Amino acid sequence: MSSIKKEAERCLKCKKAMCSAHCPVSTPVPQVMDLFLNGEIKKAGELLFANNPLSAVTSIICPHEKNCTGHCVLGRKGAPVEFYRVEEYISRFYLETIEIPEIKKNGIKVAVTGAGPAGITMALLLLSEGYDVTLFEAEDDIGGVLRYGIPPFRLPRDLLDLYKDIMLRLGVHFRPNTRVGSNIMIEDLFPDGYKAVFVSTGTGRPRKLGLIGETLGHVHFAIDYLKSPYAFKLGRRLVVIGAGNVAIDVARTAIRSSHSFVTILHYMGKDDMTANHDEVEMAEIDGVEFIHNAQAVRIMENAVRYVYVKRTVNEDGSLSFEEDYTQVADIPADSVIIAIGQGPSADIVTAGVKLTQRGLFDVNEWGETDTPGVFAAGDIVSGPKTVVDAVAFTKRVFSRMEEYLENN
Repeated sequence: MSSIKKEAERCLKCKKAMCSAHCPVSTPVPQVMDLFLNGEIKKAGELLFANNPLSAVTSIICPHEKNCTGHCVLGRKGAPVEFYRVEEYISRFYLETIEIPEIKKNGIKVAVTGAGPAGITMALLLLSEGYDVTLFEAEDDIGGVLRYGIPPFRLPRDLLDLYKDIMLRLGVHFRPNTRVGSNIMIEDLFPDGYKAVFVSTGTGRPRKLGLIGETLGHVHFAIDYLKSPYAFKLGRRLVVIGAGNVAIDVARTAIRSSHSFVTILHYMGKDDMTANHDEVEMAEIDGVEFIHNAQAVRIMENAVRYVYVKRTVNEDGSLSFEEDYTQVADIPADSVIIAIGQGPSADIVTAGVKLTQRGLFDVNEWGETDTPGVFAAGDIVSGPKTVVDAVAFTKRVFSRMEEYLENN
């Protein structure tokens, strides 16, 4: 606790706080720090929760170097304030001690499909305003990517259990193992009295490389592996193909669960990786090997063939990558896991909901679809993005949903 307090005391509480300005949900950092240092931790927690219901989660998994920490003025000449450490402590304490207020129910029924980051956020916002919420989830518990895509050593599962308990105490009707789009369709919901439907089913279909060898028995997709890593027998040498946080999570999980020797292979340079820099550093500490600037071109029974990639910085600052087939190499592999992103599943599609060319829900700036009463947010709208981005857009959608529900 003392180190958390010392970190809070370092904050300058800037009038024009750049940390807040560069946070997707504009977290009021100076005000939170003031309340915390004045001994008002519950009020600090209330402020964080009201601004971002998932602050206990985002404080752990946000790309802090791109948001608050990366824009702290103290970071220009020294060490920036690590606000997320203070935020994590306050937010966890708030969830563990929250007193659920008496909320007058308004009798309006709303369906939320998908209990991932956007779905949890929307459910909490609706429940707090007295709506009657049914939360449909295809898996057996809440969390979505938070539970089934992020390893527990990064995000403790009991934190998600706290959120579930709060929603249940607020009166949510939770329907696990129920996939809207298969046995229940969106259009089935309105005759049962739901005034609006919020879709936040995420992007659960893994993208493939399109390489020869991708269907072999020792090749797996990251999203499948992370859901139940102990179901997989990977052998001693694992090659992970990808450059994002999911690839890092796979690699670190494999080292822990199967004690494999893990290599991450990707076409980007080290500094171009989309994964959080802190996570890349932790993977290196864990013993993960990296082969940068390398493009997989074929998967074989016991190896992955790759070519080197030339990285070029263009005049406009963008990057381009060119494969050099004169430099070919093989890396031994007992197993291969592909971690190059996810796309939307097809089973949520219903007549009247327009899709983009990428198969995502086509919505306006307020998350409205072409079907009256159907709103959407999260990865099913934007493709895979950060949790805090999902929260920010969901809050925006909620404001428009309230207008719709009041007028219909």
